[in-house]
Amino acid sequence: MNNMRKKLLISVVALFVSMASFAQFEAGKKYVGASLSSLSLSYNGLEEGNFGIEAKGGYMFENDWMATAQIGYHKQHDVPSSFMAAVGARYYIVQNGLYLGLSVNYVHAGESYDDFLPSLQVGYAFFLNDKVTVEPEIYYNQSFKNHGDYSTIGLRIGFGVYL
Repeated sequence: MNNMRKKLLISVVALFVSMASFAQFEAGKKYVGASLSSLSLSYNGLEEGNFGIEAKGGYMFENDWMATAQIGYHKQHDVPSSFMAAVGARYYIVQNGLYLGLSVNYVHAGESYDDFLPSLQVGYAFFLNDKVTVEPEIYYNQSFKNHGDYSTIGLRIGFGVYL
């Protein structure tokens, strides 16, 4: 194959890939996902290790912008288990899946702890096909109660489906 044909073929493939990824982040799309967090890969001042599972839903209210809702359960070593509910938004920076997320989390752990935590996420949606993604995400939850003990940075690995 000569050089000109290779360039044309690469250009056509790049065009189709960019069109396919753009269609994933257009207004009106729905999103459902689940993720595992922490897996002893997060850190705050109280935890020696923890495990979390979350479910997330979303709606693309405008191209590249998704409103999100999330619920989760976290089991921690020597700390009461906690339940979490969150609302937020996600912005897809580039059409290949890189995103920034911002949310407000409400966390309840037993009778002793209730907190609202703003959260920042940076992640990437790797498309396995035209609907299913693997989504690694780094997150930071900022607590306003004893910052060193309850603020958390961690890694979340999720799966998502864009409908």
